[in-house]
Amino acid sequence: MSQSIKPVVTASQLSMRKSIFESSLGNYLKSSGQSLLYTLAGFGILLLLWALVSSFVGKELPGPIPTLKVFWELVSNPLYDNGPNDKGIALQLGNSLVRVFIGFTLGSLIAIPLGVLIGSTPVFHKLFSPIVQLLKPVSPLAWFPIGLAVFKHAGEATIFVIFITSLWPTVINTAFGVGSVPEDHKVVGRAFGFSRARYLLRILIPYSLPHILTGLRLSLGVAWLVIVAGEMLSGGIGIGFFVWDSWNALSLERVMSAILLIGAVGLFLDRGFEIMARKVAYDS
Repeated sequence: MSQSIKPVVTASQLSMRKSIFESSLGNYLKSSGQSLLYTLAGFGILLLLWALVSSFVGKELPGPIPTLKVFWELVSNPLYDNGPNDKGIALQLGNSLVRVFIGFTLGSLIAIPLGVLIGSTPVFHKLFSPIVQLLKPVSPLAWFPIGLAVFKHAGEATIFVIFITSLWPTVINTAFGVGSVPEDHKVVGRAFGFSRARYLLRILIPYSLPHILTGLRLSLGVAWLVIVAGEMLSGGIGIGFFVWDSWNALSLERVMSAILLIGAVGLFLDRGFEIMARKVAYDS
C-alpha cells in the first residue's frame, strides 16, 4: 500500500518565509503609519486655519474648541428621541442615508443600462448624449418643485431629486467604459461565437467595471451632497433639516458639528467605493 509523500520544509525555507513575512508586515506598518501621520497633519492644518479665521471674524464664527465641545455632546448621546423635532444625530444621519441609498439605487438601476446602451450603440449615443448634456448641469434645487408636484410629498420629492441628480456621473462613466472596449476584445468574442448576453457578461461588463464603479462613486458623492439641500427644503427629519433647525436656533456650533459629520460620512462612503474600485482595477 503506497503512502503519500509529504513535502519537507527545511529550516532555511522556514527562515526565508519568516523573513519575507516580517519584511511585508514592516512595509505595511510603515506605509500605514506614514498615511496616518499625513492625515493627522492635514487635519491639524485644517483646525489651525479654522482657528485663525474664527479669531479674525470674531464671535460670528465659532472656533474649533467650542464646536468640538458641542460635537462631543451630539455624538455622546446620538440615539435619543424627544419628538419629531428633537432627535439624536445618529437618527438624523440614518434617515438621510436611507433616502440617499434609495435614490442612489434607483438611479443606478437606470444609469448603468442606459450607459451601456449609449456606449455600445451609436444610434443610442446620438439620441441620448445631447439629453444627458442638457440635464446634467441643472441644479438639484430646480428639480425639487417638480418632485413635489409629482409625488405630493416632501420626503419622496427629496428622493426624486437624489435619483435625478445621481444619474449622470454613472451614465457618462459607464458609456465611456463601454465605448473604450478594445477592438481585440470584440474580435475574441466573435471568434468564440459569443452571444450578446455572453459577450456582455464575459467581456464588456468586466472591462467596463472600473469605469462603472468610478461613476457610482461620483454619483454617491453627488447624492450625499444633494441630501442636505433637499432636506432643508423638505423639513421633517434628516441631517439637512438638523442644519437648518440649528441655524434657526442660532447655534452655529451645531451647524459646524453637522458639517464635520457630513464630511466624515461622505469620506467613509467614498473610501468604501475606492476600495471596491481597487479590487477590480486593471493595468492599462
